[in-house]
Amino acid sequence: MPPLALAALKVAFLVLLYLFVWRTVRSSVVDLRAASPPRPAAAVGPPAPSRRRSRAPRRLVLVDERGRRSTAFSLEGTLQVGRAEACHVRLVDSYTSQFHARVFARDGAWFVEDLNSTNGTFLNERKVTSAAELHPGDRLRLGRTVLEVRA
Repeated sequence: MPPLALAALKVAFLVLLYLFVWRTVRSSVVDLRAASPPRPAAAVGPPAPSRRRSRAPRRLVLVDERGRRSTAFSLEGTLQVGRAEACHVRLVDSYTSQFHARVFARDGAWFVEDLNSTNGTFLNERKVTSAAELHPGDRLRLGRTVLEVRA
């Protein structure tokens, strides 16, 4: 084998090795961050006026492909949604990120925010770019999974 080809194979092997180590460390850091307690959100000011409905949401219901309800999760405290073991709402969907979204209460209302997921979080088929208020009847799509907000 010519020396130039051998050198190219060595470099390619080292690149793959460093890529593997980087992905492993990154995965560990993400898992360790999830285990730490959530940081309080910074106060930005009063929330923008929103359309408040008479009943507040109380649960998220997992909806399967045929539109049937399967599992309900009550809205209490802050919920992390994703594939990771540390998530409160754990999804078995390869299109969701380890820590995909966060559902939290603020000023008597419930909100959802995307946690920089790969495929995005959609509320009623609109991409969530900042904290968005949840109302009964809203549909939250994370990857291929759909969660419906219920009162």
